[in-house]
Amino acid sequence: MPGGRLTDEDRRDIAVGLTRGLGYAEIARRLGRPTSTVTREVGRNGGPRDYRADRAHRATLRRARRRKSATHHEPPAAVGAEGRDPVAVLAFAEEFAGLMVRMGLPRMAARVLASLVTTDAGALTAAELVGRLRVSPASVSKAVGYLEGLELLHRERDARRRERYSIDDDMWLRTWLTSARTNAMLAETAERGVEVFDHATPVGARLDRMRRFFAQLADDMSGGPSTDVVAVLGALVRTVTPEGADRLAAELDWPPDRVAEALRDAEQVMR
Repeated sequence: MPGGRLTDEDRRDIAVGLTRGLGYAEIARRLGRPTSTVTREVGRNGGPRDYRADRAHRATLRRARRRKSATHHEPPAAVGAEGRDPVAVLAFAEEFAGLMVRMGLPRMAARVLASLVTTDAGALTAAELVGRLRVSPASVSKAVGYLEGLELLHRERDARRRERYSIDDDMWLRTWLTSARTNAMLAETAERGVEVFDHATPVGARLDRMRRFFAQLADDMSGGPSTDVVAVLGALVRTVTPEGADRLAAELDWPPDRVAEALRDAEQVMR
């Protein structure tokens, strides 16, 4: 029935449809299900590239067992360590991780990031991640290293000298700026290629189209500031005095350390 649970056969049909390149809406139509059901099923089980019917079925059984355990053993007033339904939190974390996988993150890195995003503190120790994700410490370490390279998290030591991995509110901005700088570098490289091959040649024309595309993309992502604006901002960043930084912190109601870090990031962007 359209409103019932997905069966093992439904999941095999979903896997076949994904292999054939069918969209979620078409797969849902063939199953007689809402498109949202197929979207949610695929998103929480690895995304369109990694979806496997047998693995999705086992994951569903595990979630059902956890849900049953929570129903029978948790008192109604305590639905989670942070006051939330643990089943709903887990489902959202899986959905978030699936989205990150579709955007290009490795599966384990996506799961680590989802765990941090869905934790109030935005920070977890390696042991806590191993326990939550039920994977080896080596898997967590590799995923953390990957995310650290993208500047999506950073390491710190807690009072017990344990290494903690944390995210902050500025991580998406840093990722955006990094992408903008990467696009600008691609445009500059393509421009040098045009000079080497000559604009009139097929290779030169192709590289020039590449140059224009990435230059426009970099401008759009960075807001497209003029050269004069960039120069002025760069000069302001370099000439901010300690007293000026303190006034800026007071104006923004930020801690001084956050202002100092923002100024350093801005100086990197202006280079």
